[in-house]
Amino acid sequence: MIIGLTGSIASGKSTVSKMLADLGYPIVDADLVARQVVEPGSDTLQQIVSVFGEEVLHENGTLNRPKLGELIFNDPASRKRLNDVIHPAIRKEMIRQRDHYVQQGFDIVIMDIPLLFESKLKHFVDKILVVSVTEENQLQRLMERNGLSEKEARARISSQLPMSLKEEGADAVIYNNGTIEETSHQLRHILEQWHTDMGKL
Repeated sequence: MIIGLTGSIASGKSTVSKMLADLGYPIVDADLVARQVVEPGSDTLQQIVSVFGEEVLHENGTLNRPKLGELIFNDPASRKRLNDVIHPAIRKEMIRQRDHYVQQGFDIVIMDIPLLFESKLKHFVDKILVVSVTEENQLQRLMERNGLSEKEARARISSQLPMSLKEEGADAVIYNNGTIEETSHQLRHILEQWHTDMGKL
């Protein structure tokens, strides 16, 4: 079974991802893959340089993300060119890692994809687990974690799909408003249920 783990900014998805890793489940981390595919010497990095020039590289050959960000920030056409290079590479590598774990004999593989719904990647997974949080908690955590004003935090939250829509698209939801123990209990209960369901297949 392939489980898609997602949530919204400051919902606690990373906390749940770590719990799953600690339980021994293999994790395909979309954010990590996004960094891996642009490592020095990668085809993806070479393609980015061919589109945007050597100026998007640091002297040591790594990607200069701030510089690249400047180039695409106010230029939708440039952003699309970058996405056309990087998104297929990320998806291809995520599938490669997923299939690698399946071939190793893991019954369950976790795909940690922050923008699972926004990127329309539901077909990558069999089950969707959403980590949810109340808007008040989300706002408070984001302001504290990132040192943002309320206005800045609300802008970041509103740039993502509403939590209610993610919950609607989920096979199960973890409500991460209480203690770590409460979140862990919910996670274990869902996993037990899904393991039981797998046994019935």
